[in-house]
Amino acid sequence: MTEMSVKKITLIVCAAVFFLSGCTWKNETSDNSVRRDIYAMDTVMTVTAYGSHAKEAVDAAETEIKRLDALFSTGNKDSIITKLNENKTETVGEDCMNLIKKSKKLYQSTEGSFDISVYPLMEAWGFPAKQYRIPKQSEIKQLLKNVDASKIIINEKKGEVTLPEQMKIDLGGIAKGYTSDKIMEIFRSYGVDAGMVSLGGNVQTYRTKPDGSLWKVGIENPDQGKDYLGILAIKGQAVVTSGGYERYFEKDGKRYHHIIDPKTGYPAETGLKSVTVVSKDGTLADGLSTAFFVMGKAKALDYWNKHSGQFDVILEETDGTITVTGGIAESFTSEYDFDVVESKEGIAENE
Repeated sequence: MTEMSVKKITLIVCAAVFFLSGCTWKNETSDNSVRRDIYAMDTVMTVTAYGSHAKEAVDAAETEIKRLDALFSTGNKDSIITKLNENKTETVGEDCMNLIKKSKKLYQSTEGSFDISVYPLMEAWGFPAKQYRIPKQSEIKQLLKNVDASKIIINEKKGEVTLPEQMKIDLGGIAKGYTSDKIMEIFRSYGVDAGMVSLGGNVQTYRTKPDGSLWKVGIENPDQGKDYLGILAIKGQAVVTSGGYERYFEKDGKRYHHIIDPKTGYPAETGLKSVTVVSKDGTLADGLSTAFFVMGKAKALDYWNKHSGQFDVILEETDGTITVTGGIAESFTSEYDFDVVESKEGIAENE
């Protein structure tokens, strides 16, 4: 890893994203603003837009969300992804092609920490059907033989994707980020003054708030019974958090979460409690939040140091240590101490 310096700063962190608007919203047009709740991709999504074309933009966003959900959902027997998993070769269309290409690129750059072909292991642990179980080691070993996104064949000329015979894929680890990016495109096309979308643990904002101030996103504490611990002020960025607290089951006093390490076949145990990625690219932020949880702190920071112009990150370790990369340090307010990581040219250690 390139040498980096660390300073202390008063900040906050938590493990899920909660949107703070400073406004009261309703599900209809009011003062040129529209807010709508939509259930899709197994979560409640909230789309908000401001301006004279806010309603048209939110209508279009809802249509787009439902369209993409129908394309990507492994729980929909008619989705392109379900058909691809069944038939192994399928003409997938522009959106699926784009997202599979992005997923393969992330697979390569994260050295396999983000892998959409992990889906059979997710099934083995019972997460898609919510019928939880602990697979036998022999079963996991067999399934791992077919986990390798580099073997996905893309034929852009024909618009086809081909999977190896025993492989299945799931775009759930990146689809929400892609969806929020598409909604930002809709906001631009309708010329809205400002906007925001919250998709479960993903938040993405369009421009500033109508009064010119920054949007405020709270990063919740993954420990149950505790409030969110801090506020991140942003404009035109996505904030995506992943952690083992989101979906899990317990067996004999041990917790098993849904973020599966593609190399071991077991829930990732790298010493991290949650990962938050902040980027203008919602798709990138979504995929990296999962990848970094699998990587662990050292590899995640190494990756950030090589790509720091594209995103920033907050890492919370299981012992409570919080690390924040320098690009977002001044955007936080909090009452807790955090380590802020800078490049070698950054600020020296300071309490």
